[in-house]
Amino acid sequence: MPKPQKSPLQQLDAAHHLHPFTDSQALHQKGARVIERGEGVYLWDADGRRILDAMAGLWCVNLGYGREELVLAAERQLRRLPYYNLFFQTTHPRATELAASLAALLPGDMEHLFFTGSGSECNDTVIRMVRHYWAEQGQPGRKTIISRYNAYHGSTLAGASLGGMKPMHAQGGLPLPDIVHIDQPYHFGEGLGQDPYQFGLERARQLEQKILELGPDKVAAFIGEPIQGAGGVIIPPDSYWPEIQRICRQYDILLVVDEVICGFGRTGHWFASEHYGLEPDLLCMAKGITSGYIPLGAVAVGARVAHGLIKGGEFFHGFTYSGHPVACAVALANIEVMQKERLVERVHDVIGPYLQQEWASLGSHPLVGETRGLGLLAALELVADKSDNRRFAEGAGAGMICREHCFDLGLVMRAVGDTMIISPPLVISRAEVDELIRKARQALDLTYQTLMN
Repeated sequence: MPKPQKSPLQQLDAAHHLHPFTDSQALHQKGARVIERGEGVYLWDADGRRILDAMAGLWCVNLGYGREELVLAAERQLRRLPYYNLFFQTTHPRATELAASLAALLPGDMEHLFFTGSGSECNDTVIRMVRHYWAEQGQPGRKTIISRYNAYHGSTLAGASLGGMKPMHAQGGLPLPDIVHIDQPYHFGEGLGQDPYQFGLERARQLEQKILELGPDKVAAFIGEPIQGAGGVIIPPDSYWPEIQRICRQYDILLVVDEVICGFGRTGHWFASEHYGLEPDLLCMAKGITSGYIPLGAVAVGARVAHGLIKGGEFFHGFTYSGHPVACAVALANIEVMQKERLVERVHDVIGPYLQQEWASLGSHPLVGETRGLGLLAALELVADKSDNRRFAEGAGAGMICREHCFDLGLVMRAVGDTMIISPPLVISRAEVDELIRKARQALDLTYQTLMN
């Protein structure tokens, strides 16, 4: 079959555009998929094909595409004050209002906000904050931050170092010093045959072992996603987070919760910390804060750390676009719509349970070893043999084969190795969930035929 002719835009893209997380040589041969517009949970590509976006962009388009309320909020702010900074003892109304609005939604005593432009910038900020905090407490030796293998905390030098993804660490001499990792609570991948509750305790207690190995006076914080998103929607056993929190309190280690993916209704709570009963010292958010319409991130800071930073004098950290007024205006409109339409409650009580019920039905497929999920997050594991959950041989590419079949069928479903994951917009309807499941099953059937022939 002759290769399809690339469009002028695809040719231009190949000539000038370096894509994130992409094998550029392979993409240039194939030609980038061109997405032209979106409405609700759907995208349309340059060939006019409609695609159900079961990943909400990159976990972020919570309100779906085409929400006029967010567009108008941006337009109004652009006309009134398109930009000003928060340096030099200055603020503007939207940043102040958003900080207060977020403080009312956050768990515990998290009443202070530091604005950034992304989740990666949030996690860079966390490193600066926790080390500065301990130095101001007279414990400058507390620099080490403990994270987890296969975690994702962004792709800046600091964010990628906090993350535990080996391909990222192999490029650029990462991780940075004083960042170490423990194992993830991935029961299907690393704990089959063990009782999930005991497995969760075992993995959590690696934190205590690492603290004692390093010395409690050297450890500043532990950071973790409530549910590991890019790692494969890894939902920890129920025993995991209570034990992590107990260990942090016992050794006076700051607990940092990365809610860049889980925040803003994704799990059926405003923040997943509520689901797990967590009381973090710092909490990172981005993505769903504006439904992805414009970049914005924020670090919420609990009373203990906030008061320590305030007493410590000038904090030499910030960004040109910290608290950008247009981004803050969109975030305020986003929160207003979510509250008006009771989307968090809808995910918790209605559409989340329905998605999980229907998603679980895919577990009967001969390729599926496990389905799991919470709220509007879900994953399934592709296996070569259901009897013992044996994986496909390395290089078989089951996940990528399934992903391509999904696209051909008009469905965005992401592959993390041989784990297929979804994170649809919070506004998805039951009929659209049915379409998602139907297309996912068709993609699984086609993947089975491809792999078994």
